[in-house]
Order: sequence, then C-alpha cells, then structure tokens
Amino acid sequence: MDNANEHRVCSCNAENDLEHNKCASSCSWSGDEGTLAFEETDQLNPRYVPESSSVTEIEQIMKRKLKFFFMNPIEKWQAKRRLPCKFIVQIMKIILVTVQLCLFAHSRYNHVNYTWDNRIAFSHLFLRGWDATREVNSYPPGLGPLALYKISEFYDTLDFAIEGYSNLSEAIGPYSYTEEDNSMSSPMLCFSQYKEGSIFGFNESYIFNSEIIETCANFTNITKGFSSKEFLNKQHVKIEFSALVSATLQFSVKTVNFKAAGPMTPPDCYKFDIEISFDNRDHDGQMLLTLDADAVRLCCKGDIEYTVDNEIDLILRSILNSLVIFICSISFILCSRAVYRAQQLKEETRKFFKATYNKDLSVEGRLEFLNMWYIMIIVNDVLIILGSAIKEQIEKQEVASDQWNICGVLLGTGNLLVWFGVLRYLGFFKTYNVVILTLKKATPKVARFLLCAVLIYAGFTFCGWLILGPYHMKFRSLASTSECLFALINGDDMYATFSIMSYKSPMLWWYSRVYLYSFISLYIYVVLSLFISVIMDAYETIKLYYKDGFPKNDVQEFIADYIEESSSSTESISSCYMSSISLRGLLDVICCKRERPRCILTPNRVPKFKQRSSHGANGICV
Repeated sequence: MDNANEHRVCSCNAENDLEHNKCASSCSWSGDEGTLAFEETDQLNPRYVPESSSVTEIEQIMKRKLKFFFMNPIEKWQAKRRLPCKFIVQIMKIILVTVQLCLFAHSRYNHVNYTWDNRIAFSHLFLRGWDATREVNSYPPGLGPLALYKISEFYDTLDFAIEGYSNLSEAIGPYSYTEEDNSMSSPMLCFSQYKEGSIFGFNESYIFNSEIIETCANFTNITKGFSSKEFLNKQHVKIEFSALVSATLQFSVKTVNFKAAGPMTPPDCYKFDIEISFDNRDHDGQMLLTLDADAVRLCCKGDIEYTVDNEIDLILRSILNSLVIFICSISFILCSRAVYRAQQLKEETRKFFKATYNKDLSVEGRLEFLNMWYIMIIVNDVLIILGSAIKEQIEKQEVASDQWNICGVLLGTGNLLVWFGVLRYLGFFKTYNVVILTLKKATPKVARFLLCAVLIYAGFTFCGWLILGPYHMKFRSLASTSECLFALINGDDMYATFSIMSYKSPMLWWYSRVYLYSFISLYIYVVLSLFISVIMDAYETIKLYYKDGFPKNDVQEFIADYIEESSSSTESISSCYMSSISLRGLLDVICCKRERPRCILTPNRVPKFKQRSSHGANGICV
C-alpha cells in the first residue's frame, strides 16, 4: 500500500461458498469508513465492510445473498440490470394461453351445442311420448319425468324406436347407418333382471333371488309392422317385469356437420351412439325413460378442395399448441429451479443461524423461502401442458366427448391460475398490494371462523335433509339441501323455498318455518356480519402496517441493517458498472485478453473505475 487511504480489492475465484467465505475473510480492508469493492465478474454484488463493525465478512455475504433473494424483479433489474426472464415468460404465456383458450372455447361450444341439438332431434325421432316442452329446463319444473306405467307401453316404446331407426331416411337431418354400404345394422336390446323375482301380493309372499342376470338380443329382419314382443317370444326371451331392474336399446348413426365449415375449416363427421334407457330400479310402478347420445368425431373423406385449407388450419393450430407447450415448459423449469434454489438457501441460512447465533429459524422465517406464487405457476404449467397435449390429439384423431370435457377442465383451470398469477406482479406496487396483503393477513382468521360456521351449516344441512326431504323438492338429497341453504344465505329464492313446502303434515309445515327463519336469521344477520368484520379488521391492520411499519421475522431483521447501509452503494455501483460498458472495453477484453474492469467505491462513496493494462497474446493493445 502506498498510503493509508489506499483500498485493497479482494478477488476470490472459489468453486463453492465455503472457499469463497475463507478467501473473503482473509482479505484486509483499510480506510476511515471502510471500503466497498466490486468486480464485474461478481455481477454487481457490492460488499461494503466497515472496518469498525463487529459483523464478520461471512455475515455480510449471507446478508447480501438474502437481500438479493428477496428483491422483486424491478429491484433486481435496478441492481444488476438482469432481465426478468420469468416475468417475460409469464407475459408471453398469458397471451398465448388466452388465444389458445379462446379458439378451443369456440370449437368446444360448437361441438357441445351441435351434440345437444342432435340429442333433441333423436328424442323426437326415437322416443315415444317426447314433447317439445321437455326441451327447456324450467324451475320449478312444469312437467314430471317421462315414464312408462304399463307393459304394453314398454313394447310400444321399443317398436316406436325401431320403426324410427328403420325409417332414418325420412328424417330432416343428414343421418346415415354405420355400415359401409349404408345398410341398417341391428339394434340391440339388453336388460338386467333378478334371477327370481315373483310377487304374490294377495297372500303377502314372494320368491326372490338377488342375483342379477343380463340378457341381450339383436332385432333382425325388421320390416314394416315389426313387433318387438313377438320377436322376443320367438327368440324365447322372456322379460319378468316384477324382476326387471333396467333395460337399454342401443344403435348408432353417422352424420356430417356443415355448420362448422368455413374458409379454413372443413365440415366435421360424427358417429352418435344412441342409448334409450328404461330404469325400473325402484320398482315403484314407474319406469323412467331417457335417451342419451354419445358423439364421436371421425376423420372425414370429403371434397379434395378442402384438403389444403384443412392442412393449413391444422398446421396453425399445431404451431400454437407447440408454442404453448414450449413456453409453459420453460416457465415450469424456471419456477422449479427458483423453488429448489430457495430451499437450498433456506438450508444454508438455517445452518448459518445455528452456527452463528445458536438458534434455529422461526416458522415465519422458513416460510419466507416458500414462494406460493411459483407453486401456483408450476401447477398451471402442468395443467396447460396436459390440456394442450389432449387438444392436439382432439384436433388430429378420433376422440370421445369425454376428452373434450377433460381438455376443457385442464385448459380452463390452468388459464384461471395464469391470470391469478398476474396479481403477483401487481403486488409490487403499494396501491394494488393492499388487497393481496389483506387476504394474506385475514386467511388464518377466516379459516378458523369458517370452521365454526361450517359445523353449524352441516347441522342445518343434515337436519333439513332428514326432516324436510320427503315433503320439499329442494331437500330431496344432501347435495340439493346444501345448495338450497347456500342460496338462502345469499338471499336467493327465499319465498319459493317457503311456499313449496307440502301441507301433507301440518306439524312439519310449522317446523319448516321455524327451521328456515332460524337459519336465515343466524347466517345473514350474524355469521355474514362477523365474516365481514374479520376481513375489515385485517384491512385496518394492513393500513396500520403501512403507517407504522410491517412486523419483521428473524430473517427480515437479519438483513434489515444491510439494506439500510447498502442501498446508496448499490446505486453508485450500478452507475459505475453501466459507465464501464463500452465498445472499446469489450474489444479490450476479447482481443487483448485484459482483465475485466473493476468498480471500487471509495470511503467518500464515489465510484472509481480501475483497469489493469496488459499485453495481448499476439500483440500490443493500444
């Protein structure tokens, strides 16, 4: 050293943190106030070590690591000019995922709406007794369930469906049979009945064997005036209606949908597996009748003019799906790496606290290293990748309708979480962060409050289901009872709930009044008011924290003093670093193999730029 005011720069090229700490502790520092040294290879990690301070260099290194870890992307950009990669990836992901969801939602709506309209058409063609008033779901329902009450009605329903299937060419819809030559395939009747189930009501006796036997029969040689009863008798197939549990009539048709066709989208081909169900499980004299049609999309063999346009549409959609999968994979890797490194830093901090202060990290301190935003992003990445893979299969192969629903659930939930993730970046601003901090502060209290409220709610639910179920349509099942009570909490359909109660039992009618008045009064005037007060209490607490300061855990207290000391130093070092970046500087480093420039903060906190001169390997640098 030439004089007392000179400062020594410590450069440690260690392979791990332990060697780096040993090297750093062996460096000597001089000056009246201390020296903060920085090298470009350290990526703007300033180290200001006052000579008079009792804090060791190892503590400063740990504080610097923790300080940088808890910075948000904006602060990291200001400190190190590091691009916020995860933020950029999330913005790109939001745009691509939203575009993908909009396109899939349009296709799925057309698919579901088309299959539903065909189901209505099949009900008119093949279901005896179907009426247009049953096509609208009204509340309360104006009609009872479609059911059969006579044996003759059972066979008439079979004959009506078979006749409609044999006269498929008369339908307005472009329906065809599934055979390659468009010949009619044989409808199949399958029914399940008890092995023995004879009832002799006149003397209160019966013969019963609970074993269920399933029998199937194909209706062949169908001609005009076909009788299913006579056909079954000739085939020696006997149906005992006292033992009958259920029966199904199954057949399939094919069709082509022109509605989805457009400039780049060809028509879609479908096969509908139609099933007419006869439900007699209750054996109450009422056999419920329903029709269901499961759609399967097929590969069309259409006009050659659509081939090129179809390929362009598939290529564009495949490119979009591939981009979404690629971006979500990058997001998954970055967030998983961040979570893993956070756990590594947590273990390092825990060992440091144990060795230095002989104490372990608190629970709050450990939770600081678990970023739930990253966990949520990882979850939505997995959901979107799976949904995009299924979407790609839907657009290229023959798929069942269930896969449309699964794909919709995956993409919809993933997109929901993606937009929730935007709140993380809004939280960097004080104005928007109030909502997030209020929810975070209120969550424990709300959870405890909801636990007590759910116990009371469960008591009312089970009580209403048991007592009012036989006399009130809203209480016939446990699920419908819970839905009814939840609607009452929100003030929905109150008068209808009171008025629908049956008058068959006067005692239960009065009991229902006491039950409903008690539940509504308790939850609307007491429980909801307390719930709002819990949220408001958390909001007032957050406002007080903004005024007087937020409480700090042991990790935050540990790095608090370092943040205060190094805030101005970071700005000075950043300006020094940016001034050292020039075209000549880069050429000196690359061509002349000079050492990288170093920024030194003098005791007066003035950044000083130093460059060691050296000769190139094959010449002299000017």
